[in-house]
Amino acid sequence: MEKSRLVIVHRRTELAELLDRHATLGQAEFFLRSRGRTMAAVQERHELLGAALATVRAAVPPDWRRAEVEREDLNRFMFTPEDIIAVVGQDGLVANVAKYLTGQPVIGIDPEPGMNPGVLVRHTAADAVRLLGNPAPGGGKRVPLACRELSMVRARLDDGQELSGLNEIFIGHPSHQSARYRLTTPQGLSERQSSSGLIVSTGTGATGWCASIALERGGRTLPAPTDPALAWFVREAWPSPATGTSLTEGALEAGEPLRLTVASDQLVVFGDGMEQDRLTASWGQEISVELGIRPLRLA
Repeated sequence: MEKSRLVIVHRRTELAELLDRHATLGQAEFFLRSRGRTMAAVQERHELLGAALATVRAAVPPDWRRAEVEREDLNRFMFTPEDIIAVVGQDGLVANVAKYLTGQPVIGIDPEPGMNPGVLVRHTAADAVRLLGNPAPGGGKRVPLACRELSMVRARLDDGQELSGLNEIFIGHPSHQSARYRLTTPQGLSERQSSSGLIVSTGTGATGWCASIALERGGRTLPAPTDPALAWFVREAWPSPATGTSLTEGALEAGEPLRLTVASDQLVVFGDGMEQDRLTASWGQEISVELGIRPLRLA
């Protein structure tokens, strides 16, 4: 049996990106001052992340393996069944990594307590030391992490390609022009539409993008993060002789797919704002969106 591996996921700090662009601290500081900002705040956030990463690295049990991956490289990283994932950063970073997992437990670690909502990064770096040690009373094997199972959403093309999202999946035109398609609900209702795209959200995503749309629509009840249910909304459906606006929102239970048949040259499908990691569906292809088969296990 393979040894456990801790995979630490993080993003490059703003300071690191400024140095890539401006080469020196002095030039980076001048750039920030010209925009009414100070280097001190950027430096502090850089140091807080560095301190949190150092604490998590030191907490790795000696008999475990360790790996690290930055957000930009997630789509090229190979996760294994033995992994435990430590996400050090903002809530959105947990969503970014969730789509690449197949049941591995995730520990969300907030390097700046009080600065993030803490919905998904619920632990401090000090908590990670306790969670990763996690010895059984009287010694012996470590106690498995206690995890909540958060529902996910899955999109699949009729050629077998698929992707998942923790917050939501978006379907729309790649250049943000009107997306044209035929929408079919699980109840068999169907309508040709032209819109700004479609959002299908989980209960986790119901506190973000989806919440603002639901509020504008009069406050539809949205699922909780662990509910096996999804909410969907069509954005800015356009009425015309050929397109309708009667099917613009609804709920999906387990086993109830929402189907779109593409009537544009192409539509893109991506999850949790990661547009660079997307599926592309061409004219006539069918896109099916439903509850994901694998929830995110969040410690």
